[in-house]
Amino acid sequence: MKIVTSDQMRQIDQACAEFGLPSSVLMENAGKAIAEEVRHSLNNLNRQHILVLIGPGNNGGDGLVAARHLHDWGARVSVCLCSDRKDDSNLEQVRQRGITCVAASENLAEFEELLSSASCVVDALFGSGKLRPLQDIFQTVLNKVGEVKEKHGALDIIAADLPSGLGADDGAVDPACLHADRTVTLGFPKLGLFCFPGAERVGTLSTVDIGIPDHLADHITTELITTDWTRTALPNRPLNANKGSFGRVLVAAGSVNYIGAAYLACSGAIRVGAGLVTLATPGSLQPILAAKLTETTYLPLPESQPGIVALEAADVVGQQFDQYHVLLLGCGLGQRQSAMKFVSSVFLKPELPTLVLDADALNTLARIPNWWQELTADAILTPHPGEMARLCGVSVAEVQADRLSIARQKAREWRKTIVLKGAYTVVAAPDGHCRISPVANPGLASAGTGDVLSGAIAGLAAQGMPPFAAACLGVYLHGAAGEMIRDMLGDAGMAASDLLPALPLAIRELKKDK
Repeated sequence: MKIVTSDQMRQIDQACAEFGLPSSVLMENAGKAIAEEVRHSLNNLNRQHILVLIGPGNNGGDGLVAARHLHDWGARVSVCLCSDRKDDSNLEQVRQRGITCVAASENLAEFEELLSSASCVVDALFGSGKLRPLQDIFQTVLNKVGEVKEKHGALDIIAADLPSGLGADDGAVDPACLHADRTVTLGFPKLGLFCFPGAERVGTLSTVDIGIPDHLADHITTELITTDWTRTALPNRPLNANKGSFGRVLVAAGSVNYIGAAYLACSGAIRVGAGLVTLATPGSLQPILAAKLTETTYLPLPESQPGIVALEAADVVGQQFDQYHVLLLGCGLGQRQSAMKFVSSVFLKPELPTLVLDADALNTLARIPNWWQELTADAILTPHPGEMARLCGVSVAEVQADRLSIARQKAREWRKTIVLKGAYTVVAAPDGHCRISPVANPGLASAGTGDVLSGAIAGLAAQGMPPFAAACLGVYLHGAAGEMIRDMLGDAGMAASDLLPALPLAIRELKKDK
């Protein structure tokens, strides 16, 4: 599913008109789709008073169409007009039905009375146009709704396209922007819905079809990672398979301070179906990890001191490359000098397999000028915002302010696949294509979840998936597993190891309708 900017949405609307699909048809489709979502959200319309906030432009028109349909389906509907809509046929149809219409700027008291008895407010003031400061009656009306919502949490707020005052491109928010319970975005999701701080005001997001031909968005290179795509991307599991059919992963990980990282990374690869996983870890750690990691094989590495990998371990690892499809490097290795020299030396080895680089491998890269000119192998980088900031030589705030653009730009420059972790993880390919995760789960903001993710990505890449596809599928499965655990435990106290048994369950769910 394509994700669009406000300019791209405007171009698509223009192309629809040229294609013979006028805005009046799209508006009718959009309004009815909004009404359907409201009906689905509220269950029984007969007991509901729905107040629809109407602004200028197409978004207000969509709201008027929705009001008409909701009335026809049995709801008690009122309309708050926040702008003058002369010669508007949709407004005329609303009035013909006897629906109460109040001009808020002329009769604020009547608006407040209607608001006091409403069980649902539909915000159809502003859509995906450029963000403008909310002033005058728009600001007043939204503030009044926000006050009632704060006092009476039972008031449902449903936003048409996106909450008014939320930037469609960057997620910036006006102070009056409402915290919606549900946002019904039209045609295509807008980029700002996945950017903070605006993403916190979206609520449950649904995207509705309003009749725009799919091919009009073919040129757009940013997409949402959807369930439909992941079903088609899952590696095949033939009945006559053996462990060699599902790839071999070599994981170079762990140090005396970060033993668990090696366990989580290896387990992540196993749980997505890799055929064989071998852990290359400092020799003194091998007996400890073997007590818990019974399914992996081991490659004990020379140590510079107990639990710390030595530089000469790079030769030991390099001798194994022809036996493995993927090398996952970095989880929990630490930043001692010998560990960083080990990582740097591995990068210089010939005939590298596909690389998945996380944690201390990324911190080592950040210290090597123009590292991408030396590292020509296919690689998937999985930085969190702090690691990405170090790789780019910018602040974390700069990374977070423009996650998509930074990931896209650096993927092109470095010619590597980048997984920029965080709420709504961004996956960027060297050719400019990007996919965004649909998941923001605070339960995943805990130590070790990134190790599980990098292991899952490595396990999928070992099964023959191209780097970008493996990264996208790994991000989706990791997020889906997190959602399963949140449903059971909530979003506090979730541990990284909780994700491991949920990964195959997430795969099973996808296969049900494949």
